[in-house]
Amino acid sequence: MGVLATVRREWFIIGIVLVILSAKLQPDVGVKGGPLKPEITIAYVAVSLIFFNSGLSLKTEELTSALLHFRLHLFVQSFTLVFFPLALWLLLRVLALTTIDQWLLRGLQTVGCMPPPVSSAVILTKAVGGNEAAAIFNSAFGSFLGIIVTPVLLLMFLGSSSSVPFTSIFSQLFMTVVVPLLLGQVCRRFLKDVLERRKLPFGAISSAVLLLIIYTTFCDTFSNPHIELDPTSLLLVILIIFSIQVSFMLLTFAVSTRSGSGFSPADTVAIMFCSTHKSLTLGIPMLKIVFAGYEQLSLISVPLLIYHPAQILLGSVLVPSIQSWMTAQQKSSVLLR
Repeated sequence: MGVLATVRREWFIIGIVLVILSAKLQPDVGVKGGPLKPEITIAYVAVSLIFFNSGLSLKTEELTSALLHFRLHLFVQSFTLVFFPLALWLLLRVLALTTIDQWLLRGLQTVGCMPPPVSSAVILTKAVGGNEAAAIFNSAFGSFLGIIVTPVLLLMFLGSSSSVPFTSIFSQLFMTVVVPLLLGQVCRRFLKDVLERRKLPFGAISSAVLLLIIYTTFCDTFSNPHIELDPTSLLLVILIIFSIQVSFMLLTFAVSTRSGSGFSPADTVAIMFCSTHKSLTLGIPMLKIVFAGYEQLSLISVPLLIYHPAQILLGSVLVPSIQSWMTAQQKSSVLLR
């Protein structure tokens, strides 16, 4: 029973491992021109489905209560879409002098360019008892903002494939990201009651489609004999990712709890998770579009694939400690009154 419960809870992480192994064993199935026809099914159908699903599931009507907390939103969005990528860019200037695989380092830069996720930050904020409304707003708003900002940041810091012109990238992003997302929101207006009553598994649907995208990405890698993943570089990248997450969570905690910040303990919790978490669901499809033509696309994707489970793992481990801190803060504020 314990094993089954673990599989149900961690099915997506297990799925990532299985699809990468499957791609290693049968790369011909998911390569461009192969039986799956990823140039159509993945590039257009799968990506559009993920963003239509996101549009259908985003509860924008619940965000009005959090809308007026302008300083908190400005802090979160500035940190995740301005400070985060710039800080990583400076760090990577130093790491470029090491022997770490340069494509993995480029992948680390893409992590910094990603918007906040639509689920994990909200789930962890709610688990601690933080400002859930603010977490929902910043996750949803960050996702919308990321559609425009993330591709610009990726092209600014890394450039794109010479075979895919800038206008082509944005026209494809518009058709496969913006249009499905807006269609999803329009459909939600008419189907709101049904969706609330049925409680459809939106997260599971997007994750299943995402596994298909990851599978085809690694099929391209394993079908190319010139690409190799250095185990030492991979281990170092994992350590760097955990170090980045811990450092940035401590930084956001320190800034948001300083005297005169104006943030409550509940706000601090939302800030810590929303500012440091990055979206895999939005990130992988965008990398697929922006870096189309790159043989090393899967290597660029690896840090984001590591960052996603790492942020959930670290957040889950820290929930009891943050909860205790928040309870202590609330008690001291009651005593001061």
